[in-house]
Amino acid sequence: MRIALVPSAYHPAVGGVETLSSRLAAALVAMGHEVEVWTHGGPDLERHEVVDGIPVSRLAFPLPQSCPAQVPHTVVEAAGTVRQLGRALRRFRPDVLHVQCFSGNGAWALGAASLFSVPLVVTLQGETVMDDSDIYQRSTSLRWALRSALRRADVVTGCSQFTLDHAQGLTGVVRPDAVVVFNGTDPGEPATVGVRLPYSRYLAAVGRVVPKKGFDLLLDAFAYVGEAHPGVGLVIGGRGRASDDLARHAVELGLAGRVQLTGVLRPPEVAGVMAGAEVVVMPSRVEPFGIVALEAWRSGRPVVVTSRGGAPEFVRDGVDGLVADPFDRRALAGAISRLLDDPGLGAALAAGGRRRLADFAWPVLAARYLELYETARRHRLRGERP
Repeated sequence: MRIALVPSAYHPAVGGVETLSSRLAAALVAMGHEVEVWTHGGPDLERHEVVDGIPVSRLAFPLPQSCPAQVPHTVVEAAGTVRQLGRALRRFRPDVLHVQCFSGNGAWALGAASLFSVPLVVTLQGETVMDDSDIYQRSTSLRWALRSALRRADVVTGCSQFTLDHAQGLTGVVRPDAVVVFNGTDPGEPATVGVRLPYSRYLAAVGRVVPKKGFDLLLDAFAYVGEAHPGVGLVIGGRGRASDDLARHAVELGLAGRVQLTGVLRPPEVAGVMAGAEVVVMPSRVEPFGIVALEAWRSGRPVVVTSRGGAPEFVRDGVDGLVADPFDRRALAGAISRLLDDPGLGAALAAGGRRRLADFAWPVLAARYLELYETARRHRLRGERP
């Protein structure tokens, strides 16, 4: 098959969508398929290049503007995108367009799929709930585009049922045939790089430092944990607009000497921090999936995940992790303390998670998506409505 992946972001950006797209592309190519990536561009990025053997084209994906001063620029951008996207479609002749994380990329893929009668697969990654600026609550055009795409797409998938339910509730479009395809990881031992830390025992949490990730709630819970475990520190890896607020909150709680904010960590550093942690915690206010849990399993560490969002759909409480409501600080602290007080329980949960990793391997996910691509092609060939 010829597959055009259309993610909202790609290398050199780093994040869940970028990882999903690059690993899926590599797995599909290894299975003998042709793959190109068509993604958002930028002034400092090459328009066309090959990244890890995958051809990547970067385009502008403008949406209608409410500001009159922006309209002329948007019209010029849109005209250029029409030409570039048309050329790409005629040259590559994809058997399917696969949108990952719906934004302007999805709106333009919808138009291309409709005009050229190409099968369309839309994969939702929690964009309707996790965008830092709540773009779906502010942008009428983006809500309209997503609504239209959910109606037109031959196949709709989500990284969790929570993600699908939220998007369908926002748009009013219910797709009973929508399917959950969890995100993936490399089950192999991760390459680790040590990070200098001032603690011999510590908890670890990683991610963008933004309010939705709930690191402030974790600090509140850690204040309770610290009373019974004075020798344990907390390491938070990542950077974001809430970093300064988080540092101030640690000072207010009297935890400044026991909390390390590392800033941005490269993937081998994330793996190194996790491998040395006694417990990995994902305290998000809301989490569409929770790749941190897979990373903890891969690092051989027990994990406590948020009960709010998609993580409880694959993390089984008491079997391969613990599930807690981060808004209940004492409950979150209690889950963390259980693992600190009972190393045997932590080892059992970590082993349970390790056994699950094969189900999330990229070749397994690629094979599932190939089945869905064939379903999408059948819909188009038969002229069926989804």
